[in-house]
Amino acid sequence: MKVYVSAIGIKRLAASAVAGRGGVWRGMKWKNSLPAAGKRRLSHRTIRLFAGLLLPFLLVRTALLVLESAALCSSPIGCLTWRFFGGSDGALLREELTRALLEASGSENGGGIITVEGSNSDPVSFKDLVKDMTINRQDIKAFAFKTKAMIAKMEHIVKTAQWHESMYWHLAARGVPKSLHCLSLEMAEEYAVNAAARSRIPLPQYIHRLTDTSFHHVVLLTDNILAACVVISSTLNTSRNPEKLVFHVVTDKKTYTSMHAWFSVNSIGSAVVEVKGLHEYDWPHEVNVAVKEMLEIHHQIWNHNYRSLKTEDLEYGNGNYHKLDVLSPSSVSLLNHLRVYLPELFPDLNKVVFLDDDVVVQHDLSPLWDLDLNLKVVAAVVDSWCGTDCCPGRKYKDYFNFTNPIISSILDENRCVWLCGVNVFDLQRWRKSNITAVYHQWLKLSLNSGFELWHPGALPPALLAFENHVQAIDQSWHIAGLGYRYPLVDKQILETAAIVHFSGPAKPWLEIGSPE
Repeated sequence: MKVYVSAIGIKRLAASAVAGRGGVWRGMKWKNSLPAAGKRRLSHRTIRLFAGLLLPFLLVRTALLVLESAALCSSPIGCLTWRFFGGSDGALLREELTRALLEASGSENGGGIITVEGSNSDPVSFKDLVKDMTINRQDIKAFAFKTKAMIAKMEHIVKTAQWHESMYWHLAARGVPKSLHCLSLEMAEEYAVNAAARSRIPLPQYIHRLTDTSFHHVVLLTDNILAACVVISSTLNTSRNPEKLVFHVVTDKKTYTSMHAWFSVNSIGSAVVEVKGLHEYDWPHEVNVAVKEMLEIHHQIWNHNYRSLKTEDLEYGNGNYHKLDVLSPSSVSLLNHLRVYLPELFPDLNKVVFLDDDVVVQHDLSPLWDLDLNLKVVAAVVDSWCGTDCCPGRKYKDYFNFTNPIISSILDENRCVWLCGVNVFDLQRWRKSNITAVYHQWLKLSLNSGFELWHPGALPPALLAFENHVQAIDQSWHIAGLGYRYPLVDKQILETAAIVHFSGPAKPWLEIGSPE
């Protein structure tokens, strides 16, 4: 059997590869079923993958032809082109080479001869391999073993590069940009030297709105000034009734002066903004004890998972990206975990819309306050943009350890997880339930079971605590998953969504974030 390579064959191969990725070839133009991804240029990673698939074939085929030409031609190089396109019969040589390659593969699987690192005398390129074979006049068996060693070494180099790239990407996602850090410092200085930056917000005539249930209350728990500004400004710009909006920004003590100064010197029009630090809350003793206990257990969960993190968990494309949540500071952030104490944070409010600080509002949110929660505590998006029961990467099996009988007995591993970060909470009904107590019970159970119930992150215990208390809403309210490497969401779906959520590591304020 001969192998022929022609221009027509290459075009057919390219068309088949394109169609296999979800598109069709029409009139020599690419029609992509995923427009957002289709408009991307070929990345270095894609080129490396294509080269990795094609080069071993070319390497073996060309070397075979060189050997065949050496045996049957007086001038091997002169015969090479002719034989590459199907010249003299080399069935015997090809059969012998195939046998040698299979033998080399068997030795590799047995862990005997093939090594990844190789020696200093091993050829490192195809040119060196041909030169070595010509000078030393080695047989086909030696050629097969050296070829397998070269391929194994190249694969090792590629995997190592992917590991480093993935590790650096995740580390970059957890950093604080210099500009964002400087902004906080500059606003803290403004608070110290400028009386206007220390002025009371909201103004005294608007204080009553903070507890007036007829207004639309939005809650943010954040220490990121820029992100809070984007969330509030985008909500106001898209609102039909901005004068009805009241924003409650809760931050920590170190960011309080900076956050207060920003919203004191920057007017937001007819809406009201409250900036409150955690140090300003006067909670009962039992609440303080419960919050401290919660944070201590989350620290222990983080420490356990960080110590048990393995190298293969950091490899690119292994599907274990949920385990990398342990690298995020939010895993032990008090602000991130305090959302389970919303009834205590706002004892005078009945219904609030909770927004994460990595969202952008694109349409009016007023209808959210009029939603019928059907006696549930929280409203959230369950199904994804791709259809009913379609939630890639966020099923219960992605967050929980279903080998544990406690988890497998109460949860369905293929069920979709509801999205947090854009939620409507009925605080009045929450206070009548035992959700917060159940949350603490699960934390203690995780502690007593050796932290083997779920993967690291703040979401899993909340999913357990809010079980049977979630009202599903239309997926157009909340599109999550942005901030990952390959968002496959259609551009039209993104534009029609009420809120887009950069829930992935590549936040918009980071250099690794998408410029789009």
